[in-house]
Amino acid sequence: MKSALLPFLAILALSLAPVRAADEPRLAALQAADDERVAATMAGDSARLTAIYSDDLRYAHSSGAVDTKASYIDALSTGRTKYVSWDYQERNFTFPAPGIALMAGRTRIKVAKADGTTEMVLAFLGVWREEKGQWHFLAWQSGKLPEPAAAAK
Repeated sequence: MKSALLPFLAILALSLAPVRAADEPRLAALQAADDERVAATMAGDSARLTAIYSDDLRYAHSSGAVDTKASYIDALSTGRTKYVSWDYQERNFTFPAPGIALMAGRTRIKVAKADGTTEMVLAFLGVWREEKGQWHFLAWQSGKLPEPAAAAK
């Protein structure tokens, strides 16, 4: 399993390069777009999700399951998947090519499904693409991180 995370971690490390001053307006727009994405995801608001997700969305969950735009919006809007909390511990953006932004970091989420509620910390890589002058969420890949060891007493 560790070897499967190596390519993901290499991309994550490369995506943490500092943002240049010229990128500040794009950075502000992306942060706002991502804040809206998280709010719409937690609300399960299909209209807002439809507007922000790219038609080409591929959402790879930490479980290995992969959703398309239609299947993910359906899961969120019907309540089959309900995000109870989403707290970024780290969120960084880089711009590797025109019209493409990588978002990488760590987030603590709590998800409710029919089989119960799960809380986890994820390392993630998100991809945003500029489409018709607007940023749209194109892809997500995440992996579960171990919980920190309890302090010895």
